[in-house]
Amino acid sequence: MTNPTEGRDRKTFGKSAPKRGGKSFDARDKYERGSLKYGRRPSSGDDKNEDKARSFVQKRRLNKIEKDVHKDTIRLNKYIANSGICSRREADELITQGLVEVNGIVVNEMGYQVQKTDKVVFDGQGITPEKPVYVLLNKPKGYISTTKDDKARKTVMDLVANASPYRLFPVGRLDRSTTGVILLTNDGHMTKKLTHPSFDAKKIYHVTLDKKLTNEDMRLIVEGIRLDEGIAVVDQISFIEGKPKNEIGIEIHIGWNRVIRRIFQRLGYEVEALDRVMFAGMTKKNIKRGHWRILTELEVNNLKML
Repeated sequence: MTNPTEGRDRKTFGKSAPKRGGKSFDARDKYERGSLKYGRRPSSGDDKNEDKARSFVQKRRLNKIEKDVHKDTIRLNKYIANSGICSRREADELITQGLVEVNGIVVNEMGYQVQKTDKVVFDGQGITPEKPVYVLLNKPKGYISTTKDDKARKTVMDLVANASPYRLFPVGRLDRSTTGVILLTNDGHMTKKLTHPSFDAKKIYHVTLDKKLTNEDMRLIVEGIRLDEGIAVVDQISFIEGKPKNEIGIEIHIGWNRVIRRIFQRLGYEVEALDRVMFAGMTKKNIKRGHWRILTELEVNNLKML
């Protein structure tokens, strides 16, 4: 990361402006992420085949999850693995060590079948057999990021109603007017990890302002804008190459409420559009606005290793 007080004449995205970090918010990169703002790339037979392949993979993942839901019994090691504690092989070791109880009785029998109504306890804590599900949504404008709303407004849950037989929860929030990538899951441990301040989840936004951002105001943002919670630290900010100076790329890790909108409002700007293009390494590439997909095993493993 670059010292914000040095090198203020550095080039960013083809234009002279201060910034932090070394990534690029090149509009072409944004285009490749799949934003409808830049339209669709010309379709081809290969694109259609890729869409069919992705659709097939998504259906297979959903079918696999639903099969587990409809089973009356489940092997104890799979029950434990589905709870997210460990792998099946590691669960076998826990069982043989007598660390797992079913209905108050220690079970060390390999292959033991558990009913859904059984109470399973590991390390003094009750566990559930829900298989973790991770759904990536490209949120459109007009939806709020909560599981329900007292005012009967549309929520992100309406968009992912068919994504999982389990109840999902949004990881963090995007306000009603903000669009872009948001993760939903039933993995409470992962949710806590990604939303905890110490995790510092990186988020990249495409900001459209009501007027051009001056170099002086960009310099002030780099140095830090004081808000009610303290100094808002921006990891990287710059103009987007090939776009007007009212379109800004900004990377941030703090999770204060409406922090980006408030940063620009403090300097006399209004945010006309705010689109999150990346969250914790995940992008909305190939996800149309209002659509979702299930994360791959590789993506889930990457999240767990962050």
